[in-house]
Amino acid sequence: MTAGRTLGQFYPVASLLHGLDPRAKILGTAALAVGLFLVDSAAGFLLISAVVVLLVAASRIPPGTFVGFLRPVAFIVALTALFQVFFSREGELLLEWGFVQVHEGGLVRGLFLASRILLLVSTAALLTATTAPVALADGIEDLLSPLKKARFPAHELAMMITIALRFIPTLHEEAQKITRAQAARGADFSEGGPIRRARALLPVLVPLTIGAFRRADELAEAMESRGYRGDEGRTRYRELRFRTRDALVLCAAALVVFAGILL
Repeated sequence: MTAGRTLGQFYPVASLLHGLDPRAKILGTAALAVGLFLVDSAAGFLLISAVVVLLVAASRIPPGTFVGFLRPVAFIVALTALFQVFFSREGELLLEWGFVQVHEGGLVRGLFLASRILLLVSTAALLTATTAPVALADGIEDLLSPLKKARFPAHELAMMITIALRFIPTLHEEAQKITRAQAARGADFSEGGPIRRARALLPVLVPLTIGAFRRADELAEAMESRGYRGDEGRTRYRELRFRTRDALVLCAAALVVFAGILL
């Protein structure tokens, strides 16, 4: 039984986005992320949302699979929106029920924050789902290479980011296995209040943490036995090539951000 796709996992398929240079995708994602913090209108959010939908269609990732990428942050998005709706006292009073008050400003702010978080996670999911971990590490290292003159560990940072992204689906699958094993032994994770549910997760978190440290030790030993010494004397099997279509994608991302801010 295979585990579902998780945020940060690469989805191998032939598409226009998969064929782009990883540096172009990283810079385009960064531009959209910065633009999302500058956009403060409904029209701007609708424009960026339409662009994200088009990018998902161009990536040839099934919509159900892409929604699965966003599922881990659904609770955080809902909680953030509810906090703004129920605790903000800006604008006209729309609803009052006991001590619960919903104001127009809080509702608008909650919708904007929820949209911003979902779009940020969507762009990040597109980047990791359409870029192989090795290519992503090479792109990050190339973008940070000018800092090597200041003795900045660009290669080591890129390697750490790649390993972290690689471990996300691995730990998710391991957590599912542990949860099924504990449920087979009579553990119940769905009944009781929040405190009882949190205590029920301890039998999952403890072996998951131990397993993560064990995998980290095994990975370090494997890298050391294969002669890994950082960026010293290393070459690449595939060299990155920045082509015309990559430059066009960057220009399009900049235009979308500029148009979203103007709207």
